[in-house]
Amino acid sequence: MFAVAEQLFALHGFQKVSVRDITAAADVNLASVNYHFGSKDALLYEIFRRRTAELNRERARQLHAANERFAGRPPVREILRALFAPPVAWTAPDHERRIAMQFIIRARSEGTEAMREALQSDVSHLERFAESLLATRPDLAPEVVYWRIHFALGMLHNNRFAEFDRLNTLSGGLTREDDTASLLERMLDFAEAGFLA
Repeated sequence: MFAVAEQLFALHGFQKVSVRDITAAADVNLASVNYHFGSKDALLYEIFRRRTAELNRERARQLHAANERFAGRPPVREILRALFAPPVAWTAPDHERRIAMQFIIRARSEGTEAMREALQSDVSHLERFAESLLATRPDLAPEVVYWRIHFALGMLHNNRFAEFDRLNTLSGGLTREDDTASLLERMLDFAEAGFLA
């Protein structure tokens, strides 16, 4: 039921999908959502919680690997790569977590109150990246580093599927978001320049 609900919410939106839609698609009893999760909102939050935790574990793993490769002092680009690479990889057309990424993207704009609260206040997964960037750029005032993190995250969060369509129209077809390796390098070029300026 979890995977069915995630897919329906990701593809059709949080408001358009009912508990009845989920249970019909999952071929389970209508009461099962309430039995297992308590409510539709609780189910939404549980999907959000699990997927963001999974994404952030991968980010932490990649940052740890970068720290090991660079004796605890990875360059800006490698810190940003650890932050950006997992969500960008999840957007690939053939990635097993593409639907999960679509769900997370929707959560940023359509999320429940509990999701909005988590997005606003739970920054523990970002603290390690901030610490690494502060250590790598001790010449910058801390508030400058935090603002640059904010702008870099804004770029990352703007990589929504509809925005790719808009960019493709603007560029006359020159841009391709399905080439996630190139997309990641372009994002890193831009964000790294912001931290090195």
